[in-house]
Amino acid sequence: MAAQIIDGVALAGSHRERVGARVRSLLARAGPGAVRLDAVLVDSGDSSARLYSENQAKACRALGIDYRLHQLGGSATYDDIAGRVLLLSADEMVSAIMVHVPLPQAVDPYRIQRLITPDKDVEGVNPANIGNVVYGRSSLAPCTGLATVKMIESTGVDLKGKRAVVVGASDVVGKPIAVLLMRHNATVVSCNEWTQGIEELCASADVLVSAAGVPGLIKGSMVKPGAIVVDVGVNRVPGPDGKMRTVGDVAFDEVKGVAGWVSPVPGGVGPMTVAMLLVNVVEACERRFAARAGEEQGTNP
Repeated sequence: MAAQIIDGVALAGSHRERVGARVRSLLARAGPGAVRLDAVLVDSGDSSARLYSENQAKACRALGIDYRLHQLGGSATYDDIAGRVLLLSADEMVSAIMVHVPLPQAVDPYRIQRLITPDKDVEGVNPANIGNVVYGRSSLAPCTGLATVKMIESTGVDLKGKRAVVVGASDVVGKPIAVLLMRHNATVVSCNEWTQGIEELCASADVLVSAAGVPGLIKGSMVKPGAIVVDVGVNRVPGPDGKMRTVGDVAFDEVKGVAGWVSPVPGGVGPMTVAMLLVNVVEACERRFAARAGEEQGTNP
C-alpha cells in the first residue's frame, strides 16, 4: 500500500490561517506596526536569497505583517552587518529579526547570529535559543526543526516511546530536530551518512528524518514498513533533460511503497519552514506586547 503524503503546502496553509488570526488580534489590541519582521540581506549575488526575501515579503503582506528589508551591498564587512544587527536588536520598535544567508565569504554567520537578541531571534539561530531547546524552556526554536516536528504530529502518531532516527547533525537543523523529538518522549538516535550500520539503524526507526544533504541517501530497503519518513534534504541535481532540479535525501519512489507516511521534496518541509518562521514572528511580537503592557501596568500609581 502506498504511503500517505505529508503535504507541507496544505499544512503550511492551515498554519498561516492561524497566524493571520493572531496577527489581526494583536493589531486590534496594539495598533498598526505591532507585528513586524526586520530582515537583513547582504547583496552577495545569491539569487536564491533574494528570491526568498521577495517571497517572504509577499507572505508577510498577505497576513498583515510589516516586513522591512535592510539591504547591504556585497562589499559589506563584518562590522557593517554586525552594526545593523546590533541597531535592530537595540531598537524598542523591533520585535522580530532574521538575517538572510549566505553572507560574504569572509563573514562567519555564527558571529552575526549570536548578536541577535534571543527574544527577537525568529529563526532560532542564536546559540542561546538553541540551548533553550535542549533545556526545554520556552524559546523560539529553529524553524526547520519546528516544521519537521509539526509534520510528524500531523500524522496523529503518538511519539512517546517511538524510535526516531535523525540522519544529519547540523547545529541548526539535525541537532534541534533530535532534541525536539526527545521533548516528545521519543527514543532518538542521531547519526550521519558515515555512521556504521546506518542501513540497519534507519530500518529500525518508527520515525525517520533525513537532513544529511545527500541525494537519494535513504533507499526503500532502509525504511521500516509503515514508518513516518520526513525528508529535510534540499539538493540541486541535474535531471534527465540536463536541467537542474530540486530533490531530497529520500529516494521518494522507492520509499513511498514501504513507508506509512512520507514528505515530498519540494512541497514538504520547505513550505512548513516558512510557515514556522511566521509563527515565530507573531510569537515574538505577542511576547513583546505582553511585556510592554506589563511594564505600563507596573508604572501605574
